[in-house]
Amino acid sequence: MMQRILHGHFWTVAPWLKHQIRAPRLAPSSPFSVHVDETPAGPVRLLGRIRHREDAGSILVIVHGLGGTSESYYVVEAALMAERAGLACLRINLRGAGGDGDDIYHAGLFSDLHAAITSPELGRYERVLVLGYSLGGHIALRYAASGSLDGRVHAVAAVCPPLDLERAVAAIDQPERWVYRRHVMAGLKEMYTAVASRRAVPVPLDEALAIRTIREWDRRIMTRRFGYQSAEAYYASESAAPRLGDIAVPSLIVAAEADPMVPLDTVRPAIEAHPRSPLLDVQWLRRGGHVGFPRTLSLGFGAAPGLESQVIHWLTRN
Repeated sequence: MMQRILHGHFWTVAPWLKHQIRAPRLAPSSPFSVHVDETPAGPVRLLGRIRHREDAGSILVIVHGLGGTSESYYVVEAALMAERAGLACLRINLRGAGGDGDDIYHAGLFSDLHAAITSPELGRYERVLVLGYSLGGHIALRYAASGSLDGRVHAVAAVCPPLDLERAVAAIDQPERWVYRRHVMAGLKEMYTAVASRRAVPVPLDEALAIRTIREWDRRIMTRRFGYQSAEAYYASESAAPRLGDIAVPSLIVAAEADPMVPLDTVRPAIEAHPRSPLLDVQWLRRGGHVGFPRTLSLGFGAAPGLESQVIHWLTRN
């Protein structure tokens, strides 16, 4: 048991640390921008980076996790593999992420993803493939089950997604996970600080910066911004687990048994408790941590080893 726990921690931290020391160089990309006009406050701007390829009929849209951005190491790694696979690639920042946006996002806000996919700049592509990590994977699955999919979306993959938000938040708020929680909170607070410089925010900035847990963040900020009665009502309303039976395109969930941030005992019960679409494939991995995996890993999909290569191969064959 201890060996498995240490393995999960290693593969969560080591890939991130390697990226901090020496980030890989991506192919040239261009700024991406689109507006979502759905709020009383007016249009919300979404930003990202897009790599067009004249020879590509398909584009991979990559969605970061909670507190992450389009520059997060796992997003960059996926973009590298997309380039090798001959795909165009969009690394989208959810609203507010990256320090340039006008608002904050929540776990079920798939309208950002839909707006990016249906933007004129992606109109040239016949096929859209979606790859989301952690909370971005949760958002991708919510979109796949929403009933409002763009017809060009052919497949969706979610790596280490929380499926039951109540269970997931309870887990990451445990004292022993303070390092991971602090890392996620740092990203959220950076986003909130940037948004507060542009528009009114749900709570004063100094109060937001003093928040120490995800549940408190959701209780004090998400409920006020999006009108939920409580943090628990937010989790119940937006969790993907009860909607797994509604998934309408081939979808893949990759979950690591030793994931220290989205633990196995929060994911497996969520999957087992609800009907699953026949289009949903779930892969449980004994090796790896939270969105970080050995380069030798294989899912048995017949592609080169490495999680991103395997998942992109799965996406492109559907």
